[in-house]
Amino acid sequence: MTSLTIGIITAGCICGGALVGFALQGLLPKHHLSKDAQDMIKLAVGVIATSTALVLGLLVSSSKGQFDAMGSRLVQFGANVIILDNTLAEYGPEAKPVRDQLRQSVEETLRRIWPEERSGGSTMKAIERGSSIDAIRATLRTLKPVTDEQRASLAQAHQIMNDISRSRWVLIEDAQRGLPPILLGVLIFWLALLFVSFGLFAPRNVTVTLALFVSACSMAAAIFLVLEMNSPLDGLMKISSAPLRKALEFMGR
Repeated sequence: MTSLTIGIITAGCICGGALVGFALQGLLPKHHLSKDAQDMIKLAVGVIATSTALVLGLLVSSSKGQFDAMGSRLVQFGANVIILDNTLAEYGPEAKPVRDQLRQSVEETLRRIWPEERSGGSTMKAIERGSSIDAIRATLRTLKPVTDEQRASLAQAHQIMNDISRSRWVLIEDAQRGLPPILLGVLIFWLALLFVSFGLFAPRNVTVTLALFVSACSMAAAIFLVLEMNSPLDGLMKISSAPLRKALEFMGR
């Protein structure tokens, strides 16, 4: 399921909790809703609210860290591409096919991750299937340096390509972590319990119902943001393509 779908389901579950609370108002005996009972229920709900706020805050912080880390990797990738292109330029005209291949690889990456119109499918799957980096490494191995300067440039180019290849596999492996479904399920359950307690003692009128609905949507939006930031290359919220586009501007100079 997409982040948006899970967010909508979350909002439905939380709103459902508030409706259950409204229904329990008319079903429970009056002494179950006495002042002492309310105080006790509020204490129990306070424990749940504290745990929910703590877990949600940690998830937002962790997801934001992963989102920023992905952006840093992209910046590093763009810098490596520029340095590699400059190194190949220093090698000489014999490396021009590799430079053209490198530029095509960057353009292909931009089309896959930030296409103007998404055709569907996972961006991470496209990265896993990508073989352009391996093709560039194979082309580099065909170069036959003659001078010491060319040997030094080729050795540096191989090192940079190894760094780029390593970054690609780190990106692929890091994307496998994801968000534990059981953690997400428990968090949604806690939020639904909170809204059951809200509906249990809230007056049943349009203003209160609207306030609970807006609050439920806000909580669902927080979970939506957590899921989106956990997938920085897919979905509605993606890291910027500016580093790679800037790298393209410097390549071939």
